[in-house]
Amino acid sequence: MAGMSADELLDIVDERDRVIGQAPRGAAYRDRLRHRCVFVLARDADGRVFVHRRTPTKLVFPSLYDMFVGGVVGAGESYDTAALREAEEELGVTGLPRPRPLFKFLYDTEEHSWWSYLYEVRCTLPVRPQVEEVAWHTFLDERELERRLADWEWVPDGLAAYQRLQAFRAGQDQRAAD
Repeated sequence: MAGMSADELLDIVDERDRVIGQAPRGAAYRDRLRHRCVFVLARDADGRVFVHRRTPTKLVFPSLYDMFVGGVVGAGESYDTAALREAEEELGVTGLPRPRPLFKFLYDTEEHSWWSYLYEVRCTLPVRPQVEEVAWHTFLDERELERRLADWEWVPDGLAAYQRLQAFRAGQDQRAAD
């Protein structure tokens, strides 16, 4: 599914993430139809996070920075399948372990609405990011990533997902301490 276009068919879902129809991706974005997306936090062998700047040709959030790979879930596709597909495509690898699902949330703004599943994966393979998706990339440790949050212009959905991930981790730490 590399090089997906505005014509790619997506499942349109309701407030409970139940499929209620289908529409091309371009129409889903234009008409703010709720669909599904995956976010995959990819770490290298040293635990650093893959960070990239999106290409200027992206339909949504062109040329902005992101700390996740991922994208839309195609019509009839599962979140798990989409997470692996998107991670392998954007990182330019094959044979990636299945990303580990962490949690699902609704990203809902005046402009966009999608159910999002957040995953994490360890990529020990050499990355060759997809040039249609990734204009620049590096791996950053968590402290450097935190420092860059204020300096770089991030995709708003990725930033929201990252903030939710931080809260999720804090909740896990609290539960482990109890």
